[in-house]
Amino acid sequence: MEISEQKVGQIFQERTKYYRQALATFFPEKRGAEQKTKSPSPKIITLPQPQLGAGPKFWATLKQRRSIRDYQKVPLTITELSNLLWATQGITDKALSPWYRTVPSAGALHPIDTYLIINRVEDLEGGIYFFQVPDFSLEVRSTGDFSQKIALAALDQEMARTAAVVFVWAAVVRRSRGKYRQRAYRYIYLDCGHIAQNLYLAAAAMGLGCCGIGAFYDDEVNALIEVDGSEETAIYLAAVGKK
Repeated sequence: MEISEQKVGQIFQERTKYYRQALATFFPEKRGAEQKTKSPSPKIITLPQPQLGAGPKFWATLKQRRSIRDYQKVPLTITELSNLLWATQGITDKALSPWYRTVPSAGALHPIDTYLIINRVEDLEGGIYFFQVPDFSLEVRSTGDFSQKIALAALDQEMARTAAVVFVWAAVVRRSRGKYRQRAYRYIYLDCGHIAQNLYLAAAAMGLGCCGIGAFYDDEVNALIEVDGSEETAIYLAAVGKK
């Protein structure tokens, strides 16, 4: 039976509800937040440690946060990129596993992976990179100019083409589904929202422009970062550049 486009959101909300009686016998298997590495010997770039001393006070940063869509044709420094990555998913305490990070996650499972479409960052080739959270490094997936492809995939939005970097957040659904079953599909969006807000605030603190992108052709973005679109799927993008 075909689900009408008008009702699919309502059906999703209804079918992922929790009910008290059902939860009484709900003891899912606990699974850790594994990290994905696709190639046996990828090129790894160690990022510089983030510089956390600069920037305005927190309340001023909140006041300055805006969605900025116009960017100069000026590259970010690799340290600026490091700061942004640390703000979004940096490890703050390695005492326990899974690690504490700068953002909360349902069950501390951290199902969101970060891919970067690098257009202009000093000391980095243009291309597609995967952020390895545990050792704070970037894995090179593909090199080249992908600014046109990511812009076309983002409904031809110019900011994706002119940004210094486009963050692509993909959910690895199995990390959450083992514990939360169908409810996991709610949590991955909440988790990604925490990450995106931290990016916005870090960009504001550093005087950079940032804008989230929720409108994109899913299959085209998934193909670009080479995920299957089901078990691993892009759910949010953000453009960042110099104002």
